[in-house]
Amino acid sequence: MILQIVFFMSRFILCLCYTRKETAMNNPHTLTETIDELVYAAVFSDDENEKKAARAHIRDIATQQGILPSSIHPLYMAFGTKEVSGFTVPAINIRTLTYDTARIIFRLMIDKKIGPVIFEIARSEIEYTEQKPDEYSVCILAAAIKEGYKGPVFIQGDHFQLSKNKFSLNRQEEIEKIKTLAHDAIAAQFYNIDIDASTLVDLEKDTLSEQQRNNYEVTAELTTYVRSLQPENILISVGGEIGHIGGRNSTPSDFEAFMEGYTALIKKDGISKVSVQTGSSHGGTALPDGTIADVKLDFSVLRE
Repeated sequence: MILQIVFFMSRFILCLCYTRKETAMNNPHTLTETIDELVYAAVFSDDENEKKAARAHIRDIATQQGILPSSIHPLYMAFGTKEVSGFTVPAINIRTLTYDTARIIFRLMIDKKIGPVIFEIARSEIEYTEQKPDEYSVCILAAAIKEGYKGPVFIQGDHFQLSKNKFSLNRQEEIEKIKTLAHDAIAAQFYNIDIDASTLVDLEKDTLSEQQRNNYEVTAELTTYVRSLQPENILISVGGEIGHIGGRNSTPSDFEAFMEGYTALIKKDGISKVSVQTGSSHGGTALPDGTIADVKLDFSVLRE
């Protein structure tokens, strides 16, 4: 009997909380207080129904507040035709304290008139931080609500990367894993997906086309799959990659070989961008004397 009373009281309190949250949607001051409760429930609740309800509620509030998950594809096309220039778009990987970190970013975007910014998470990060796309997306939207941001929000699947070893053992099985991840990400309103099949480039092959073959074939297959899932009136920004970090720098010839093979398979609405190897690596490497090593970047690769 005591357990039944506790259960019904907890359900009653939960109903009161959601009634208050419904009212809060029309009260900006109350909303900023309530959103903390919602995002906590969306991430940490042990009750899956409560978790789903909180996530749906956050998305409803975001829509009503003019916070719109968006594709950055049109901006990239404007860069390509030189309609806009003079700035870059930072892509920030948030691995922990996602809601709190995103709040700081949105606050700076508003205060300093910074934008646009991409919020992204890689396949590897999704796995070791246990942040599924739906949770990550909701935390970003909740942060935008909390800080009073309005406008497009760019959420990106970064380095949806294939394992070369697993690909060599079972090509289609590894591709299907990326398809499943892309499906979940798009359902979570990731409208920017970076396909990374650069791990499949084989520099031992004789010709550039053969070196890039697995890369452009897989990228084309996954592009087609992503396009089949995109919502009406949204052209998802799809990225490709031709050089894996840690290898040699990319060349214009590598790029041409990749694009020739890719465009032969994709006639319409292909990738929005290609990432190249510039010598880049993660910084912060400590040297024996305690100083920090310079990050080697060859900007001529980007220019060429």
